[in-house]
Amino acid sequence: ATPTLTQNTVCLLLLLLPEMTSSNQTYPCDGYDQAEAWCRQTIASGHDMMFSLPFFHAEVRGASDRFGLPFEAIHSMFRNAHVTHMKRTSHIIRSQTTRHVQSYLNGTSILNIARKVNYPPSMMARLIIENVAVPPTKPSTINGARNSNSGTNLKKFITEAIRHPEKTLGCSSSSISPEYLFSENKGSGAQNNERENHDSLIRLSRLSLEVRGAVDSDPMYGPQHDKIRHNIGIEYELLLEQLLHSMDIPFETEEDLRVRGTAKTPDILLSSPVGIRTRKKKPEPLPDLDDNVEENAPQQLRSDGGFDDDEYEWKIICWIDSKALFGDIDTHTNSVLPQVETYVHRFGPGLVIYWFGHAPLTRLGDGHGDVQILDDLPDLFLMPTGEFRGRGGRALLNDC
Repeated sequence: ATPTLTQNTVCLLLLLLPEMTSSNQTYPCDGYDQAEAWCRQTIASGHDMMFSLPFFHAEVRGASDRFGLPFEAIHSMFRNAHVTHMKRTSHIIRSQTTRHVQSYLNGTSILNIARKVNYPPSMMARLIIENVAVPPTKPSTINGARNSNSGTNLKKFITEAIRHPEKTLGCSSSSISPEYLFSENKGSGAQNNERENHDSLIRLSRLSLEVRGAVDSDPMYGPQHDKIRHNIGIEYELLLEQLLHSMDIPFETEEDLRVRGTAKTPDILLSSPVGIRTRKKKPEPLPDLDDNVEENAPQQLRSDGGFDDDEYEWKIICWIDSKALFGDIDTHTNSVLPQVETYVHRFGPGLVIYWFGHAPLTRLGDGHGDVQILDDLPDLFLMPTGEFRGRGGRALLNDC
C-alpha cells in the first residue's frame, strides 16, 4: 500500500529513536523441531492418546516438559498438525464408509472403529449417524433410497445428535432406520444401560450411548472443543482490546468495520499507523559438524530463533490480528499468511499475535516485511505525534 502522510511521519520518527528492549520471545529451534516431529509421528501411529481425553492431556504435559514448550503451545501445535493430517487422509476413511458402518452393525463400538482406522471418535460417530440414524419426523428411505430433499434437515439432525445424543438418539424406534434396528442388540446394545429420569427408567439406545462415549473420548474434536476454542478466541480478542484501551491507543474492531460494510477485516484496525519495536531477522547458524569444537555448543542455536539480543528495528503497523493458537510453519504459511496478506493490500502493514507462541521467526513468512509476528502485544507504541504510549503510561520522544 502507498504510505500515507502519517505513515511517513512515523518513518521519520523511527530514525530518531534510542535503543529499547523487546519482550518478544520465540522458542529454541531444536525444541520446536523435536516437538513438531513428535506431533507428526504420534499422529501417524494412531497413538491411544487421541482416543482418551485424560491420556491426551497427560501425554501433552509430558511433551511440554521434554521439549521445553508450554502446555498450550504443544496442545495447539498437536491439533494444528492433526488438522493437516485429516486434510490428507479424511477422504480415504470416508471412501470406506460401507465397511465402517457394517462393522458397527456387527457390534464393534464406534470408539474401537475410530481407533482401528486412526480417525477422530467424534467424526466417526458423525459418519455412523449419517448412515444409520434418521430424523424422527422423516422417513429413512423412499423407494429404497435416502430422501435427497431432506439433506438440510438431516445435517441439522446429525449436528444435534452429536451435541445431545441421549435426547436425539435415545429412542431407537424413532431415530434409527428400521433396517438397522437389529444392531441395537449387538455389542453394547445387548447390555444396554437403564438410566433414571425423574420417576421413570428410560432405556437408551446403543447408538446414543456409543455416540456419547465417542464424543467424550475425543480430545480434539466435537461440540465441546469447538465451543472452547471459540470462547478462547473471543477472550484473547477482548484481552487485546482491553490492552489497547489501557494504552489509550485508538482503534476500530472487526465488528465496527463490518457495520461500516468493510469486507475482509482484521481484528483491530488502528486509527493511525504506529511504530513497534521488533528484532531483526538473521539466518539461523549452520550446525558445526566438528563435535570437538567447543563453539558448537547448544547456545549457538539461540533461544530467539536466530536473533542477536541487541539488534532491533522499528516497524510500522496499521492493524493487528489475534490468533489464539500456536503459529507453526504449516498453519502460518497455508492459512494465516494468505489471510493477513489481504489486510496488507487493503490497509497496509500489520501485526499478527500468536498468543500461544510460534515457530522460529526465520522460518515464518512475513509478506515481504509487511507482516510482523509476535507472541504478545508490544509494551510500547510510537504514535505519529512522536509520543510513546504503552503499559507504563505515556512519554514524549524527548523523555526517552
